[in-house]
Amino acid sequence: MTAAREHVRRALRALGPGGVIAGVGLILILIAVVSPGVIAPRDPLAIAPSEAFSPPSLAHPFGTDESGRDLFTRVVHGAAASAGIGLAATGIGIAAGLVLGFAGALGPRWLDAAIARVVEVLFALPTLVLALLLVAVIGPGTQASILAIGVATAPGYARILRSRVRGVARSDYVGYARHEGAGPVTVFVRHIAPNTLWPLVATATLGVGQAIVWVSALSFLGLGALPPSPEWGAMLNAGRVYISTAWWMTVLPGLAIVATATVLTVLGRRASGAGSEAT
Repeated sequence: MTAAREHVRRALRALGPGGVIAGVGLILILIAVVSPGVIAPRDPLAIAPSEAFSPPSLAHPFGTDESGRDLFTRVVHGAAASAGIGLAATGIGIAAGLVLGFAGALGPRWLDAAIARVVEVLFALPTLVLALLLVAVIGPGTQASILAIGVATAPGYARILRSRVRGVARSDYVGYARHEGAGPVTVFVRHIAPNTLWPLVATATLGVGQAIVWVSALSFLGLGALPPSPEWGAMLNAGRVYISTAWWMTVLPGLAIVATATVLTVLGRRASGAGSEAT
């Protein structure tokens, strides 16, 4: 028990007050994703025309929309859609980044040069612009936005991983392992992978928050999830028409996006700092 408490104290000390608050926020977000009914038991699609455009109150903490749907319920239930899309897009980006990064760093020079040129071309375009181009080719929709954001974020992960792998591959301890007769697979599994994947995990935590913002931006433009989906970007798109008369329809879903991105950014920076200290 004493050792466990000491570990908890060290973890809290490493997180700091901001990290602890972000951790609590992440727990609430995870509850909203896994079991939104615990926080908001109402139906996010249930309409009540007589209560349309009701401002925030005790009965409706976030007010209601043009169909009388409870916005608090929709924001809570929308966490699963927004966070799920962000996680899926980040997963695609990381998977592509792993392939490109490891292939470029450990493959032959001609392959590294080819991958570097492709990454540079993709990096020349801002992430959201590249995602818009891909959606224009693929077509609008949730799956298209996930794929577009995933492909658009892959160059960043590939560049980070390639640089890290090349540094680790040239390190003294990898050289010693090879000198002692360790094969390429053994060197990769025991030394290169463990010392390169942790920074990518920390970066991916930041990337999920960014992916949620970008996916919400696509939905806001009508290229992602569409109403009546409770996805946050789609809610912003639906509320922009009434911004002057029902501000809560836009402001409160927007605050949910900002809060989620902030929580993940704070935790990602703490994880990145912990990883750099460990190495």
